Amino acid sequence: MTTPEHLPCDIAELRTMFLFEHLDDRQLTWLCEHGHVEHVEPGWLIREGDPATCFYVMLEGSLALFRTVGGDDVEVSRTTQPGVYTGAWSSYLGDRAPQGYGGSTRVLAPSRFFVLDAADFSTLMHEWFPMAVHLLEGLFFGQQNTQAAIGQRERLQALGQLSAGLTHELNNPASAAVRATSTLRERVAAMRRKLAFIAEGPYDRATIAALMRLQDEALERRAKAVQQEPVSALEAADREDGVADWLDEHGLTDAWDVAPVLVQSGLDEEWLRSVEERVDADALGGALHWLSYTLETEELMAEIEDATTRVSTLVDAAKQYSQLDRAPFVRTDVHTLLDATLVMLQKKLTGLKVVKDYDRSIAPVPMYAAEMNQVWTNLIVNAVQAMEGTGTLTISTRRVEDWCEVEVADTGPGIDPEIRDRIFEPFFTTKAVGEGTGLGLDISWRIVVKKHHGDLQVRSEPGDTRFTVRIPYDAPADAQQG
Repeated sequence: MTTPEHLPCDIAELRTMFLFEHLDDRQLTWLCEHGHVEHVEPGWLIREGDPATCFYVMLEGSLALFRTVGGDDVEVSRTTQPGVYTGAWSSYLGDRAPQGYGGSTRVLAPSRFFVLDAADFSTLMHEWFPMAVHLLEGLFFGQQNTQAAIGQRERLQALGQLSAGLTHELNNPASAAVRATSTLRERVAAMRRKLAFIAEGPYDRATIAALMRLQDEALERRAKAVQQEPVSALEAADREDGVADWLDEHGLTDAWDVAPVLVQSGLDEEWLRSVEERVDADALGGALHWLSYTLETEELMAEIEDATTRVSTLVDAAKQYSQLDRAPFVRTDVHTLLDATLVMLQKKLTGLKVVKDYDRSIAPVPMYAAEMNQVWTNLIVNAVQAMEGTGTLTISTRRVEDWCEVEVADTGPGIDPEIRDRIFEPFFTTKAVGEGTGLGLDISWRIVVKKHHGDLQVRSEPGDTRFTVRIPYDAPADAQQG
């Protein structure tokens, strides 16, 4: 690379720059002695992330400022105004702050710059403007600390909400299992008493064998009934009335308790008549109660199995969401993370239609899974809040070239175009005081863009707002190292 030619430095020209207009001749002379003027042809002047070695002030020409987003250089502004500056402007913070260029600058036309070494600029700031340095340091580190503290608070608040939701979801099946177990204990005790009665009673072997066969038949019919479409409440009530009348005619005093159990298991009056034909009249009441206890016990065991399966599913979702047993950076099935997040947020999704448009064929993506779950949480919660209890949440996945794309869409009112460009700014929020810190999307942007070298964009119009996350399949070396 050719060393730029140093051109004469004119203090009169420096004085015309708004940055230097209030400096005296001694200070302007110091600038010319320690700095120099360069002529720069169109091209990159500095690149984001490179060591910040120089402070640049444009004397004449044209430049554009860029930020790297998802591996792409995105232009954020351009100007021809003399006096604009770029480069190592934060060198006065020293080693307490990262000393790399915070963005890229591209020269658009042949230009001249006043160039000052970063160390000289730091000396200038500390010697000439000590009070300003203290104020700027306070602003920089104060905002940094505030953002970190509120970000941590928001993460803890989100965790608290998720924990409350998970506790609520776990309580329902756990309570159902406790109730079913208590009832099951009563029914098993009743079956033991009935079994003792049968064993001590005047029933011969043939009658007892018939009871066993009827028990097996009843369980088979129940298994088939469970797999069929449930009947309407009105039809079920009519069937219970018919069965209860039949039982009442045959001397069962608790017909209204037994009938619902039999009907729910797919047993009707025709099957009861077949029981009457195969069991002695004096054993019919005991046989029907025995069958009722058998069917109710089976139903209670099914309830316990369903409840414990639900608990297991929730625990597994929590495990997937927290990623506590996995390496921080690993190739992960993004659908597993999305499903776990939806389970954790299930209480918030009440009243909404959830559509999962997944491309299950896409390969696992290298990522910090626990942190990406925070991104999914922020995007889904924002979508849910925007819809205010009514609408459709659509989550889509697809592979586009070397990127995995995840899109979270809602049918809410959309984002006002006047604020759309600000939604990723820290502390910017449209929520009422106390309902949000304005850091959810900023945190998400930093996780996706900064940590994963991906991209996070939004498109919005009334009834259709879409946040699109792009994660590269080719993990950068710094991400793999964590």
